[in-house]
Amino acid sequence: MAGAPDHNNDVAKDRQFASTLAHGIDILLAYRAGESLLGNKDFVLRTGLSKSTVARLTHTLTVLGYLRHDVALGKYRLGAPVLAPAYPLLAGMPIRQLARPLMQTLANEIGGAVSLGVRDRTEMLYVETARATDGLVMAPDIGAALPMLTTAIGKAWLCRAPADARETVLNRLRLQDPDAVRRAAPALAQASKDLAQLGYCVNGVEWRHDLFGFAVPLCKPVDSQWFAVNCGVPAQPGMFHTVEKFVGPRLVTIAHRLEVLLGLR
Repeated sequence: MAGAPDHNNDVAKDRQFASTLAHGIDILLAYRAGESLLGNKDFVLRTGLSKSTVARLTHTLTVLGYLRHDVALGKYRLGAPVLAPAYPLLAGMPIRQLARPLMQTLANEIGGAVSLGVRDRTEMLYVETARATDGLVMAPDIGAALPMLTTAIGKAWLCRAPADARETVLNRLRLQDPDAVRRAAPALAQASKDLAQLGYCVNGVEWRHDLFGFAVPLCKPVDSQWFAVNCGVPAQPGMFHTVEKFVGPRLVTIAHRLEVLLGLR
C-alpha cells in the first residue's frame, strides 16, 4: 500500500531511533498524487497508527504549519513548509541540469514525456521531467511517484540495483502485497533479459492501458543513488513493437550521453 511505513523491523532495537518523528513523517508521506485533502481516518488506514496517535500527530503538524486544517471538511491539506526541504534536495542534484536538454530533445522527437527518477522506499520518484506537450493523457511532473513492480522505470531500477538493495525493496513489497510480487516475478525476469539484450526495459500496457513505457537505468550510482531514465508514449493499438524500435534505442543513447557527461564512462 503506497504511503504505508516500511521501517525495518529491527528499529525497535535501535535506542537512537525516534519513533514519534518517524510516525510524523509517515503522516506527511501518506498523500498521493492528485490528493489535496486527507482525514484522520485516511491516515490511520495508510500508516497503521492508532486513532489517538494520528490525532496527536495531525494536531502537532498543524501547529507547526506542515498541515493545514480545513475545519469545514474536517480534513487536512499539506502546508507550504513541506516544500522547504525539496529545494536544497533538487538543487543538490546537478544530474538534473545535465539531463534536462537531452530529455527535452527526446520528448519532442517521440511526442511524449521523458523523466529521470530515483527510488523512494518502494516506489520510483521523478526528480526531473520533460514533455513534448502539456496535452498528454498523463503529464508527469517532479515529485510524481510510480509503482516499482508494474512500470518500466521500476523494473529498470530492480534490474540494475545491487542484489542486497533489490532484495530489501522486494522484501518490503512482499510485506505490503505478497501476491503482487509473485505475479510480477515473470515480468521482472523478462525485464532482466531485455536489459541485457536490448539495453532497456519495457512496459506494454501493464501499468496504464493508454501508455507505452521504456526505461534505462544508469550504469553506476550518482551520489550513492541509482537513477533511471524513462519515457512514456501514448499507446496505439497494435503499434507497440513499432514504437519500441523507434524509442528504445534513442533512450539508450540518451542514457549513455548522460553517463559520459557525468563521468561514469
